[in-house]
Amino acid sequence: MISQIDCIRVGKPAPNFRVTGVYDQEFFPVQLEDYRGKYVILFFYPLDFTFVCPTEITAFSDEYERFKEINTEILGVSVDSEYAHLAWLQTERESGGLGNLRYPLISDLKKEISQEYNVLTDDGIALRGLFIIDRDGIIQYTVVNNLAFGRSIEETLRTLKAIQHVQANPDEVCPADWKPGDRTLIPDPKQSKEYFRAI
Repeated sequence: MISQIDCIRVGKPAPNFRVTGVYDQEFFPVQLEDYRGKYVILFFYPLDFTFVCPTEITAFSDEYERFKEINTEILGVSVDSEYAHLAWLQTERESGGLGNLRYPLISDLKKEISQEYNVLTDDGIALRGLFIIDRDGIIQYTVVNNLAFGRSIEETLRTLKAIQHVQANPDEVCPADWKPGDRTLIPDPKQSKEYFRAI
């Protein structure tokens, strides 16, 4: 039997789910497996109608096209109902709402997804967990923040591009702070010296 920790480890398949999402003022079923062939940014946030959460959620929406251009979809998840999501989406940003988003918000009312991805707190809300899932449904990256501080959209994009680069170029690895266009490393004792000499 696979333990919960095994399920969310990088390099392992992302646990599938089928739940209700809200997008464009409509409810619809969302199943993670339907996104095979694309990269997925799956991020959890604590609760609707809070303070740090809308800054992250709207920032991902504002940068959605940059993710879409590199074959990536975004899914936001909290333990709220789809009705709470809809109400928050119908609230303007100036009033602490979200307005229209470019990607779905998912309801994890039963808290099963948050538990399976090991981000559920003892108080029954989700930590700020973020998972990058590749085209084959494999978790390639995860980071979990505590409740009081938000995540970086730019760092998420940078990491995603590094993942895509090494998957497209399996003989290369990306050094710290790598960005597209930067030098990569050949993971070989002799060939790697070319990189270190260059820097």
